[in-house]
Amino acid sequence: MGNFTFLKKKICTTLALKNEEIQNFICFLKQSLQNVEVNASRVQEDLEGEFSSLHAVLDEMKDSMVTRIKQEKAGRVYELQNQLSACTKALESSEELLEMANQTLCSSETGGFSQAAKDIKDSVTMAPAFRLSLKPKASDSMSHMMVDFTQERNMLMGIKFLPVPVTPEILVSECQVCDNTITVVWMLPEPDSKIDHYILEHRRTNHEGPPRAREEYPWMVVEGIRQSEYTLTGLRFDTRFMTFRVKACNKAVAGEFSEPVTLETPAFHFKLDASSAHQNLRVEDLAVEWDSSGGKVQEMRKEKNRTNSPMNSPARNAVMSPKRAPSTRVGRDRFTAESYTVLGDTMIDAGQQYWEVRFDKESKAFAAGVALRTLGRFDQLGKSSASWCLHLNNWLQQSLTAKHNNKARTLDCPIPDRIGVYCNFDEGILSFYNARTKQLLHTFRTKFQQPVVPAFMVWNGSFSVHTGLQVPSMVQSGQRRNSATSSSNASLT
Repeated sequence: MGNFTFLKKKICTTLALKNEEIQNFICFLKQSLQNVEVNASRVQEDLEGEFSSLHAVLDEMKDSMVTRIKQEKAGRVYELQNQLSACTKALESSEELLEMANQTLCSSETGGFSQAAKDIKDSVTMAPAFRLSLKPKASDSMSHMMVDFTQERNMLMGIKFLPVPVTPEILVSECQVCDNTITVVWMLPEPDSKIDHYILEHRRTNHEGPPRAREEYPWMVVEGIRQSEYTLTGLRFDTRFMTFRVKACNKAVAGEFSEPVTLETPAFHFKLDASSAHQNLRVEDLAVEWDSSGGKVQEMRKEKNRTNSPMNSPARNAVMSPKRAPSTRVGRDRFTAESYTVLGDTMIDAGQQYWEVRFDKESKAFAAGVALRTLGRFDQLGKSSASWCLHLNNWLQQSLTAKHNNKARTLDCPIPDRIGVYCNFDEGILSFYNARTKQLLHTFRTKFQQPVVPAFMVWNGSFSVHTGLQVPSMVQSGQRRNSATSSSNASLT
């Protein structure tokens, strides 16, 4: 019966997943159809606009060149008409002079001929006809205004759609995820000297495989990448995966996006369990502040409102972490008296985890470490066998101590304002680091018999937790170097 139930459940789960996959693909196809309509209309509108612009340029050039021809024609006509008018008047004057010469020379006696000839000569010399240039002032040729658009016509005949850059391919084997940094590497299937830059898009997701039609997180865009790789730094891995895609761009147009690639982003992500916090601790997401007035009443009201919201339904929160620790106590205030403690909501039962905490160095007291979920409600961190911590004391004089099972060891080191906590559950190692320099402050070596959770304490102060962090490379290499030695006091393990 049990096998039948299991098989039935497996079949139903498989069919449900396949149905969801098909539904996502149908949504993708519908969206693609809409995109085709929109994109086709857009490029057609762009094409018509480009041709209209080209026509406008040609019309403007035509009008300009026709105007130049008309101006050239008008100038030449004016010059030739003036010259024609002058020549006509000169001809009339010359004809009158000729008639006068004939009459004078024919009627003159022999003795007065010389004087008459001299008078005619002077009149001819002063006549307009002999001062005229018989060379046209303007040419009748207009060949210099001729055009030959053969080359331009051939260029226009060569107009075609812009060459679209080829689609890059992301090289998964060369991509690296380390130290909350991701390096994405890609290549083009064929060389393309016209590529100007690349556009990389990435988004967080909790689903492995191709992007779904409806994703919880939006695409983030990185533009202007000149190389065929890019490194994203300072990331906070609060989802299980990140999806990447890239496209190439030339000076005019962008190509298609590459096939999306999903990279796993393993990191330890947790939240603070407000229901386990002392009533004098005001918990806001990953920030905690000590409140002597006991500000938990307002928090209860806000938490009630958040609980009733669809955004905080069990179905929504169930996928956040496979190790979310259920509260072991009904009610909000698990810790009481002088145990100003709040725990993380995610258990550590295997592997290596790392998180950081920034604290107010003026706090009267502060502690960070790990604890069993069975830590008593009156127990202070480090004062029982169920917790290990680094403790800052500012009451009389400032000191930093490592505490476990009510035993302490004072640390001779500068007090940082940010501590990194490293937990190797399988090896039983709990180490504390200066989060900025990665200097090792102290290491507990033990054997965890039960899962542990991050644990914090503050009195008259505040702190904030940074999760979604991978184990830094410097911490990992330091742990390997120190694997044969111990920096802890045997009395504290």
